[in-house]
Amino acid sequence: MARPASVPTWAFAFSLYFGVSNCYFSVPLRIYTGKYNLSTDLTPLRRVALTSDGNGLSLASDPTGSVNFLDMVNNLQGDSGRGYYIEMLVGTPGQKLNILVDTGSSNFAVAAAPHPFITHYFNSALSNTYLSTGRTVTVQYTQGNWEGELGVDFVSIPKGPNGTIAINIAAILSSDGFFLPGINWQGILGLAYPMLARPDSSVEPFFNALVRQLGIPDVFSLQMCGSGLSANNVFDLAGGSLVLGGAEPALFRGSVWYTPIMVEWYYQVEVLKLEVGDQNLDLDCREYNMDKAIVDSGTTLLRLPVNVFNALVDAITRSSLIQDFSSGFWDGTKLACWVKGETPWRFFPKLSIYLRATNTSQSFRITILPQLYIQPVADVDGMLDCYRFGVSSSANGLVIGATVMEGFYVVFDRAQRRLGFALSSCAVSAGVPLSEIAGPFTAADVAANCSTGGLKEPLLWIISYALMAFCALVLIALLLLLILPCRRRNRSGEITDESSLVRHRIK
Repeated sequence: MARPASVPTWAFAFSLYFGVSNCYFSVPLRIYTGKYNLSTDLTPLRRVALTSDGNGLSLASDPTGSVNFLDMVNNLQGDSGRGYYIEMLVGTPGQKLNILVDTGSSNFAVAAAPHPFITHYFNSALSNTYLSTGRTVTVQYTQGNWEGELGVDFVSIPKGPNGTIAINIAAILSSDGFFLPGINWQGILGLAYPMLARPDSSVEPFFNALVRQLGIPDVFSLQMCGSGLSANNVFDLAGGSLVLGGAEPALFRGSVWYTPIMVEWYYQVEVLKLEVGDQNLDLDCREYNMDKAIVDSGTTLLRLPVNVFNALVDAITRSSLIQDFSSGFWDGTKLACWVKGETPWRFFPKLSIYLRATNTSQSFRITILPQLYIQPVADVDGMLDCYRFGVSSSANGLVIGATVMEGFYVVFDRAQRRLGFALSSCAVSAGVPLSEIAGPFTAADVAANCSTGGLKEPLLWIISYALMAFCALVLIALLLLLILPCRRRNRSGEITDESSLVRHRIK
């Protein structure tokens, strides 16, 4: 329902075109100070017995000493809104690199040649243990791509599990649109399943190798602390935590709510409905899962299928106190600006996503406040604060990216094939939580299966390879028939190829 706009002391301008907003490559947009103060009862850092949350989730630390979750608190940093990265040592002796954390891909890849947008790279010639496999590998992202060679070397994480592991490394030799100006990372850590690995699923991903070699639980969790901070802030780096082997209770509040992992390629989940404020978009639930619905730390925005995006924008426009929005704000080509000190968030509604619970007859709701999706990006002449819309349309399914994930502590419980959401301890502004979780709710009002399927991309690869193999066999057969045609003698005894299978087929 529309309400008239009557707002004093604000200036609203759609005067800045924001080129970056057209680029939806998997990297978060905003930054956070990253300072996290552990309460005194959590120190000193000590290794204690492994405990459980009652649902099989590993908490605290591994008694063998291979995992100390408290050591992993605040092991992520950010770079002016271009991603959350972790420090790693690659090769022997270890070469220090910052690696972007991405749950939407499966290759571990590092720059292995100079590039104008990075300060240093992995020099495989200086590693005593690097071994090239002689295979080339190419990976294409929503924005950008790279090409390199596949190799094997040792890797360790200073603020991660104790130990050094041998992993598959893609040494990036050339790229286009992958490394961006001003970034502070030199590679990417794909944490998804082997199905997405390139050149094929025989390439064991990093986390699979970590679990196999160090014996840690097949669980990791992620906190990204960039909510509400400007992408143009270059003085304070974003913070966050990547906990490998379980979950750290100091990083979340309340209970962890779980949704099943529908298909093990991306972290595919099932979305049942969306709400704007208290208004249900009232679409068929299959619309939300068109192609797929995934949770991806490497995607900047909340990305929605076109029909869902249009319905959401219409609902926000009807419920917002501001009626005269240019379409450029919604499609990401323009910014909305207010006079400095005036914040826009009170003019916008909350956004809620309902996920199917592990008890499939139920659902739970994750909600983000406007501070998470109306995102500060620019300060104009010290007079205006400008913001962007943290939601975009997508032709490749629904993606729960950093816009939503920054409100939650997300547990990737691969061992039990489920994803958990809890309120993040850092998603707070001026003492007010920026996210909410509620449930359980009945799922009786939606279809028993809202997913439109999965594995579309891998199946297309399989079909493509099968067709190429078939065509190759046909071509070989044709070549053989051309070289060694079937021949018979005619009535005069002359050898002729008038009956040649190839000849007649060509006709």
